[in-house]
Amino acid sequence: MSCSVPAAPAPPSLKDLPKVADDLKTELEHFKASNLKNADTQEKVILPSAEDVAQERNHNALMDGVENFQASSLKRTDTKEKIVLPNAQDVAAEKTEKALIEGIERFDTSKLKHTLTQEKNPLPDKEAVQQEKTHQTLLNGVEQFDKATMKHTETAEKVVLPDKEAIEAEKGQRKLISGIENFDSTKLKHAETLEKNPLPTKETIAQEKSA
Repeated sequence: MSCSVPAAPAPPSLKDLPKVADDLKTELEHFKASNLKNADTQEKVILPSAEDVAQERNHNALMDGVENFQASSLKRTDTKEKIVLPNAQDVAAEKTEKALIEGIERFDTSKLKHTLTQEKNPLPDKEAVQQEKTHQTLLNGVEQFDKATMKHTETAEKVVLPDKEAIEAEKGQRKLISGIENFDSTKLKHAETLEKNPLPTKETIAQEKSA
């Protein structure tokens, strides 16, 4: 059985050939190889580092494992559903939290009662005023003491022992000054204020004016 050989295609005619622009044709016809410049070719071979090679190997191994993975090697497993019930403490805590949240969300502000604030300023008694004046005078004397007012004195070498009353007075003064300087306000106790507003008598007003 003979096979027919296809005939060779006819060459394209001149009109079917692509046309070249006139300026490009002129440049090609007048091109001189002597105008070319010599250039040195630098061969650069960049070898991969050890890390690149290791990453490439890991990537290829991973791809091979995914592509060649056999589902027949999988083993069947049974899923066990475990339900852990909360204990009594968890249930009680959950109920308390829900009740608290519901109470906050459903709180009716219309049930609040209107209250009037009464401003009361009880006046201190005579003893409190006198103690405050003594305390303030002592503080002013300590804070505003001017050393320039002191006079030079010649000290006579005498050994005079103080008596018992002078020692007690010195101890009391030092204790008072130490108590003022080292007073710790954190030791104060909370006190409830009773709403009282006694009006001063005529004698108390006269004593206050004279003081």
